[in-house]
Amino acid sequence: MNVSLTEKQRKYIDDKVASGDYMNASEVVREALRLHEINHQKLENLRKEIQKGIDSGISPYSMKDILEEKKRKYNING
Repeated sequence: MNVSLTEKQRKYIDDKVASGDYMNASEVVREALRLHEINHQKLENLRKEIQKGIDSGISPYSMKDILEEKKRKYNING
């Protein structure tokens, strides 16, 4: 597989390898892809939770009601 990178991306990879944290460019790219996959899944989960909130409709409670309940529940003063 051939991948084209910008000069900035090449420098970033070279710097990571030079730092000693990675043995070669492939390790840097594999970790970047692994982290991208993790973040993509987190984003998908967040989107699903947001949609659940949207689908649940409008709450009968005001923001003030919700904050007051949290203050009581967690014994927060102020």
